[in-house]
Amino acid sequence: MTAATLTETPAPARSGIGSHQSPVPGTDRWLTPTPIVSALGRFELAPCGAPGHELAAETWTPEAGIDGLARDWTGRVFLNPPYGRETAAWLAKLAEHGTGTALVFARTETSMWFEHVWPEASAVLFLRGRLHFLHPDGTRAAHNSGAPSALIAYGSHDAEALAASALEGQYLRLR
Repeated sequence: MTAATLTETPAPARSGIGSHQSPVPGTDRWLTPTPIVSALGRFELAPCGAPGHELAAETWTPEAGIDGLARDWTGRVFLNPPYGRETAAWLAKLAEHGTGTALVFARTETSMWFEHVWPEASAVLFLRGRLHFLHPDGTRAAHNSGAPSALIAYGSHDAEALAASALEGQYLRLR
């Protein structure tokens, strides 16, 4: 992981996605820095991707008219869900699917974590520092996310991929 991707500096309250305010009004899409996915191996599906930012063999996008939440998933999934009210529904679907890794905020006290992570995930990697996500056009966000992030693994293969990755952070095996 490069210093350009993570930073220890907190975001100003008005500019990070963790501050409940978006630097780009109206967006809930924040693209994953490529080094994160590269460190985890090959994924078959990214059900909520973005054009030009394919992180899996198959990437579904709203621009292509594909509602990834409504479709059946197959194979190993990489999930960076829309940040907002729908995040829990996406995480629930990955937990039910049982094979893949999600990137979400490390807000471990939320009902989303108590319903879909703690009782169902195989492992969690709490990333060191705060991510600089990419805007939908592929440019790096000027400010970090404003909150810590975690990678959540479902299934033994994804738990092992998290443990073996060179990503900085604290790994926790759950089952």
